[in-house]
Amino acid sequence: MNPAKISALLDTLKAACSRQFRFNPRRVAANMRYVKTEGNAPNLVHIFRDSHTHSQIELKLTMVTLRERQADDTHHAHWSEAEKTRYRHTDAEIDAEIVAKQAAFDYTRSCALYQDHREFLLSHNKSWPTYQPGNPTAREAARALIGTLSAAHDPRLADFAAQMQTDDAEELTHLLLAPCHIEVEERARPAS
Repeated sequence: MNPAKISALLDTLKAACSRQFRFNPRRVAANMRYVKTEGNAPNLVHIFRDSHTHSQIELKLTMVTLRERQADDTHHAHWSEAEKTRYRHTDAEIDAEIVAKQAAFDYTRSCALYQDHREFLLSHNKSWPTYQPGNPTAREAARALIGTLSAAHDPRLADFAAQMQTDDAEELTHLLLAPCHIEVEERARPAS
C-alpha cells in the first residue's frame, strides 16, 4: 500500500482510537504500524500493530476493534489494562517518559557495566566488524552475561539494576543492549 494511503488510514485510526478508547493520538501515531489489509468489501479491515507489544487494532471504516488475542498467539492476551492506560497518557506524561528513557540510555552508555562489556556485546551484532558467524545473538549474549554477573554478585550489575530500578533479567538485558543498537545504526549510516 502506498505511503499516502497508509498516512490517511493512520489519521483515521488516531481519530477513532481517541473517540472510542480515549487513546492519545500522539501515542497511536508513534507506536502503531500498518501491517496489512484483511477481507473484502464490505468486510474490509486494516490491521495495525504496536511496534513494541505487537498488540493489534482492526480499523473498519471509522471504527476500531482491539484484537485481544491474535490467532498465532493463544497463550497470552494483548491489550492489558496497563497497556490501555499507557495509550491514554497525556502529552505531559509522554514527554516525561521520553525524558526518563533518554536519562536511562545516557546512564547506560556511560556506566561501568556497559563500558566494560561494550565490545563483547557489539561483537554479537551481525553488522559489527568483529562479529563471528555462529555466535549467539546479541540478546542471547547479553542475557547470558546478565545471568553470569548476577550469579557472581557483580557490583557493576548491582549498581546498574539499582539505577534502572529493576532486577528483571529481561528488562536489564533490553536496557543494556539499547546503546549497542544505536551504535550499530550510527555505524551503518552513510557519512554525510
